[in-house]
Amino acid sequence: MKDKRLYSPKYIKYILDKYGFTFSKALGQNFLIDGNIVRKISQQANITKEDYVLEIGPGIGTLTEELALNAKNVVAVELDEKLLPILAETLKDYENVEIIHGDILKVDIESIIEEKLGEGPIKVVANLPYYVTTPIIARLIEEDLNIESITVMVQKEVAQRIVAGPGSKQYGSLTVFVNFFTQPQIVIEVPKTVFMPQPKVDSAVIRLDLKKELPDVDRKVFFKVVKAAFGKRRKTILNSLSSSQLTPDKDTMRKVLEACNIPLNARAEDLKIEDFLKISKTLPSLDIY
Repeated sequence: MKDKRLYSPKYIKYILDKYGFTFSKALGQNFLIDGNIVRKISQQANITKEDYVLEIGPGIGTLTEELALNAKNVVAVELDEKLLPILAETLKDYENVEIIHGDILKVDIESIIEEKLGEGPIKVVANLPYYVTTPIIARLIEEDLNIESITVMVQKEVAQRIVAGPGSKQYGSLTVFVNFFTQPQIVIEVPKTVFMPQPKVDSAVIRLDLKKELPDVDRKVFFKVVKAAFGKRRKTILNSLSSSQLTPDKDTMRKVLEACNIPLNARAEDLKIEDFLKISKTLPSLDIY
């Protein structure tokens, strides 16, 4: 039994019953069952016949199939060993797909790109388990991998935090972190009804286009400033940074903020990325390290 495409709910049920597969809550498994969403993900990721794609968490291959139809090559990394025989069957007709069994947080991504994906640049596409969304995105954008873009399904709330602007409640350290490395945008809003099993919250697909040039700043200092600022976001920026041991005393921090033309009574959520960059660049110039 097989309908035309893997996203058919009837076929999904058939293949899962055939292999006696049960969903793992611990792995955050929710499979897409809506063809329109599957096609839109590939479209919004701008997948073409020239592209090499790294997919994370293929499940039974629903999205993998769509990627294979549109890309040059696809390598998919799957953690759940029980899905490997299922993927071997569902994707057997696609010669441009390779499945790797492993944890994306532990595998050597750089070697995978160099050996199996034409050395890049590549496009990453994924339906991420909610519980590992942030560490996976962090690894992909921090490690200077040859990645052009990352298009991922995440919890809607997380997507909104990533694209939030200064002055909003959603704006925080995650926003600044992701925007430091990428240009993010929400490209699809996804209701919880298009998954099997159905999660408790809605999702969104966000595309992160990696910046070719990053700000010229000491990243260790920059992210230490951001973490300190949002660690006590209810306090003024003067008080939150003064209590973080970034400077020897409050008076020194006051001088730093004044030199950056940042109001002493501003809060972390009021500051743009450019403001955090100014602070980070000014701190070392005061010989406090």
